[in-house]
Amino acid sequence: MRGYPDPMSVNRFEAPLTGGHPNSLGNTVSVVDEVLSDRSLLAELVDCYRSDDAVVRLRVSSAVKRVALLHPEWVAAHLDDLLGWVAEIDQASTKWTLAKLFVLLDDLMTPHQREAAIALLQSNLHYNDWIVQNTTAESLAHFARTRPELATWLIPELRVQTGSRHKSVRGRAIKLLASLGAPIPTPPNTLDAPPL
Repeated sequence: MRGYPDPMSVNRFEAPLTGGHPNSLGNTVSVVDEVLSDRSLLAELVDCYRSDDAVVRLRVSSAVKRVALLHPEWVAAHLDDLLGWVAEIDQASTKWTLAKLFVLLDDLMTPHQREAAIALLQSNLHYNDWIVQNTTAESLAHFARTRPELATWLIPELRVQTGSRHKSVRGRAIKLLASLGAPIPTPPNTLDAPPL
């Protein structure tokens, strides 16, 4: 369980991020505004990933990404948490958010953090979610462009993705192979593949 050590402790952002339609932002924007007005609140926002509510965690991901776009150095200060216990959360939105964050924060990572981020992306590449697969492949390609050994690993994995049942994953893999200067394989027959 990812609950808080002190059962009486309540994260200030749990309630504002709770409720409403699961696919809606809810109060995410107001939470982001609150954090932007007080950097010290970012730690509590990240800690809200401990929520047992998947919708809350989804909105935390959205909020953290919005903060990172404006103040990447703020979020970079929490990379050890993001690469540690946050990365262990088995939720697609967390994994695709981390993939995007690692690119945003690339220039702010230590070498050790960057290698940990790449290893995590490698382990998530074939996660059973098409958005995770797309964002993770894109992020790995970003790192592979300056790391020949990673490109050598990634190219065969992208070729596997060209046979995906998801049209967007197939298309993204083909595009990334081309960007890495790799030959694009003749795709298998996907005419009967279901749409996304």
